[in-house]
Amino acid sequence: MSNSPPSFWTARPILPLDRQNPYLALQHVTLFVKDQDRSLRFYVDCLGFNLFADHRIPGGRWVAVSPPDGTAKLALITPEPHSADYRHIGQASQIVFLTEDIQAKYAQWLERGVAFRHPPKTPAWGGMFTTFEDPDGNSFALIGFDEVSREVEEQRRRAAEKLEAERRSAQELEIAKQVQARLFPQRMPPAKTLEYAGICVQARQVGGDYYDFLDLGQGRLGLVVGDIAGKGIAAALLMANLQASMRSQCAIASDQPQNFLRSVNQLFYENTAEADYATFFFSEYDDKTRRLRYANCGHLPPPSPTAR
Repeated sequence: MSNSPPSFWTARPILPLDRQNPYLALQHVTLFVKDQDRSLRFYVDCLGFNLFADHRIPGGRWVAVSPPDGTAKLALITPEPHSADYRHIGQASQIVFLTEDIQAKYAQWLERGVAFRHPPKTPAWGGMFTTFEDPDGNSFALIGFDEVSREVEEQRRRAAEKLEAERRSAQELEIAKQVQARLFPQRMPPAKTLEYAGICVQARQVGGDYYDFLDLGQGRLGLVVGDIAGKGIAAALLMANLQASMRSQCAIASDQPQNFLRSVNQLFYENTAEADYATFFFSEYDDKTRRLRYANCGHLPPPSPTAR
């Protein structure tokens, strides 16, 4: 006969999320005690439980504690003397606690004054167990299995890997944010007859919104606004692609704006997937004549100042 623990000894709570099968969990187990304050100190100070609730209710007080993982709760109830429930105080509770290291938990609780009936034993069914009592004599079992210890350690490993992956992802996003910030204009070409400025605040750390200022020579200034379809890293990469295509072709922008836009469009098309696209607004301001000419490539017009 195998001594491995049955499948229901598991450290991983099962959370069914199927809407056709409504979520159901154990809310609490009732434990009858003589003095709620004394019992509360025992479970919190000696066993390391957390206080879940302490409320005044009609006819008394409702106190509940839970082990550190929070998967179950004990309601500490003080029944009326001479009641049927009062006679349950000091009996076997049939409550079993599960730990990954029973020897360590035994030593810790023993040092805190917990009354154990015997040291951890190895029964025929495998694992280890011991029993202990609370201040009212209610008895409990504390058990441990190697399988549970391995499972808990595996969960710790996966949690650490997830945390490290999230840390690296956050670090990479911060680097991407700094890199993208350098893609926006770092200097503003001088203009005597025009005051202008630009700023971009992405919806996420990085994104596909784009603007640029170009010195086209002979007192002409290029003003560019673009918007990549999508958000996040993918949009940021496409934005960098668009910027590179545009700046590589801007030498012909002032003399041949039609050819400039056609060339930028062709380069962007050749370097992106079929589902990728961007809107683009290009304008040229002549600082001498104070005239603006532009081409709108699918970009939305600015809102009217009187729009509500």
